[in-house]
Amino acid sequence: MNSCKNALKALEETSRTFYIPISRLPSGLQEATASAYLCMRAIDEVEDHPSLDNSSKAQLLRKISLKLQSTALETAVDDFSMLFNSSSQPLPEVTTRIGEWVALAPESIAPRIWDATAAMADRMAHWALTGWKIDTESDLDCYTFSVAGAVGLMLSDLWAWYDGTTTNRSQAIGFGRGLQAVNILRNTSDDLERGVDFFPNGWTKENMQMYARRNLSLADAYTKALPQGPAFNFCIIPLTLAHATLDVLTLGKPKLSRSAVMSLIEKVTSGK
Repeated sequence: MNSCKNALKALEETSRTFYIPISRLPSGLQEATASAYLCMRAIDEVEDHPSLDNSSKAQLLRKISLKLQSTALETAVDDFSMLFNSSSQPLPEVTTRIGEWVALAPESIAPRIWDATAAMADRMAHWALTGWKIDTESDLDCYTFSVAGAVGLMLSDLWAWYDGTTTNRSQAIGFGRGLQAVNILRNTSDDLERGVDFFPNGWTKENMQMYARRNLSLADAYTKALPQGPAFNFCIIPLTLAHATLDVLTLGKPKLSRSAVMSLIEKVTSGK
């Protein structure tokens, strides 16, 4: 119980947007989903680290991937402590505590989370080494699958593991891609400042907005098909915020206000 409380506290400090839907999940599914989110946030912080060069990012991400492929629940915390003790670069707490997140999920689903995180870490290492070079829409599809579409697939596996909920897996990929495309649009200026451009050659913001809306339409279909229950309650919050964020970005505003975010979450969770 304390492990879950610690994870939720870390989650709240890392992402208020995902803290809310995860904190509302039932026992068992809550631990699994928190574990998955925090593990993936841990490696995402390596990919986005402001001080590490791309080669060092790739090397660390691959070490994390290999450790995930060889760890066990009872040794995960110590295994990762040893890994990060040898790192010369300061890393965010959510990254250095990945051993705790690895050990949080119920034993019957934990290996699926490790597998998904290990695969994502390897893909992130590839993109770091290539400098996130995206020339075509196909390249963009590859990147958004690597870091988000595959998350949609893993979430579908969590829903099936918990209560047998079945989903359209192509739509699950669209769910992840749509949220990621909105994040790309929201973070365009910050990404360009660190020398990363996720826009295919010749693409404008309008092209990326169309790409986001196309994938969010798949996300809408995915979420609409879910039965009322934990999976739907989880998905509807980030999906609603993604649509609203895209709308304000299209109007030239930088992001949703905090009050707008909380108002939308209140409206969704109250069923109004």
